[in-house]
Amino acid sequence: MIADDAYIARRLSVAGDWDAALGVLGPDGDAALRAEIAVERWFFRMEDHDEAEKAVAALDPGSWTAQLLNGRMTYSRLLFRRDPRPGDRADSEASYRAAVAAAQDETQRGWAEFHWAVLLDNVDADFDAAAPHYDTAFDIALSNGDLLLESIVIRHTARKQADDDERIAMFRRSLHLRCAVGIRPQILAAQAALAYNLPEDDPERAMLMEIFRAGAEELRIAWLLSDDDEE
Repeated sequence: MIADDAYIARRLSVAGDWDAALGVLGPDGDAALRAEIAVERWFFRMEDHDEAEKAVAALDPGSWTAQLLNGRMTYSRLLFRRDPRPGDRADSEASYRAAVAAAQDETQRGWAEFHWAVLLDNVDADFDAAAPHYDTAFDIALSNGDLLLESIVIRHTARKQADDDERIAMFRRSLHLRCAVGIRPQILAAQAALAYNLPEDDPERAMLMEIFRAGAEELRIAWLLSDDDEE
């Protein structure tokens, strides 16, 4: 059995080889998958913004995928201060709100709720407003066995844990969950998050710093190399 182009592209994207993934799909490939991969490349590398925006614009504007990806584009311009536009804050929240409404299943709703939460948390610095969205996303992740969603939610909520041991345990679980799913860029981000929360004299911290930086250099994930741990 020969895998189709969409399968190959998705596997390449999971490995962080977004250029090859988009090359396999070609201009006439699955439009939703192409947009998803282009946005992932923009988010992790901060490269090819216009191509990502064009790919999202080609989708049905009322679809869950288009709304979620548009929200992520506007959010990332704000978060990384990459030419943000005057309407980005309002557009991002409107997109996430629309994505929740357009979700066709609980998994889609969970991801929309999560991204809405990080907008409120990382851009507005309002964790209290973000918390209900994190809680909804976490409950959906557990009920649907979505290990990546669980990993990402607990990685963000771990920062608010006052107990050092509990916080480290959450960051470590986040890393293990991502390893189980096997998404390399997300694994590198989880290694960075754990490293930065370990004591400076902890040998594990030094080991993780060496490992994730090597991977980030290979995949050209600039914000991991600049100590900007906001994923």
